[in-house]
Amino acid sequence: MFEALVTGIALGCIYGLVAMGFAVAFLVTRVINFAQGQLLMISVMVAAAAASAGWPSVVAMLAGVACAAAAGALTYVVAVRPVLASDRFSFGWLVTTLGVAVVMENVAAIIWGPTSRAFPLMLNGTSAHIGSATVSWQQILAVLVAFALLSAFELFRRRSIYGKVSMAVAQDPEMASAVGANTMVISVSAFVVAGLLAGVAGVLVGPITYANPYLGDTYGIDGFVALMMAGADQPAGALVGGVLLGVLNNEANVIINSQASAWFPFVVVVLVLLVCPRGLFSGEVRSWLRGVRRSLVGVG
Repeated sequence: MFEALVTGIALGCIYGLVAMGFAVAFLVTRVINFAQGQLLMISVMVAAAAASAGWPSVVAMLAGVACAAAAGALTYVVAVRPVLASDRFSFGWLVTTLGVAVVMENVAAIIWGPTSRAFPLMLNGTSAHIGSATVSWQQILAVLVAFALLSAFELFRRRSIYGKVSMAVAQDPEMASAVGANTMVISVSAFVVAGLLAGVAGVLVGPITYANPYLGDTYGIDGFVALMMAGADQPAGALVGGVLLGVLNNEANVIINSQASAWFPFVVVVLVLLVCPRGLFSGEVRSWLRGVRRSLVGVG
């Protein structure tokens, strides 16, 4: 059971990185990019193709992450900006980003074929022991990288001028534009960061799976479920939501059966949203927890 818990945390960090990408794009643009899972797929496919062409593994993976970030920027320019320019309150981006996801998936299948291919090893299958559990260094790396990226993002968002301007654009794009902020550049940057997060998730999960053009569907759905559990504008909560989902999925596979991960995430998100419609890390939940804490210590 402990080994399943550790494995679930590592897998949950992959879900969490995808969910963070969703959250970053939404935080700045108020758009949910339904092609987020396909950005992970692009990273995996490019890295696998580059490695099979003889590129060093590290260079191949960096190329995959870079292509995912570039695809994120292209998604905004092609599928999101025209819709928002026409009507900022329109939900047309829902259809256009879904369309981009389908196009990316099918173009990848045409370029690399619909079958799976091997992904280059990163840490040569080595493992470590944590208590009674045997954990691969690949899983440990996934956890460390996920939380390092979250820390870097939060420091940048809260401490840098560019990060504060990005938050101003998220709150009131018209006012931010009126005082000189380049909303186009900031919005594209948000989608680049979202693509970067998905790309990193891809090269972390690639060595424990296969490169496949349809890989993005699974991780996109799980990342979206993690996002909904946390709250759409909570990047930090999205990572925690991903970890929680990964643990629950893995435990469900052990306790129920190996097919539980196909339906269990939807049960979890429905239960969460019934209790907390805006997610586990919404302002309402935090206020409720503060009230409970004050009651327990006898304050107020």
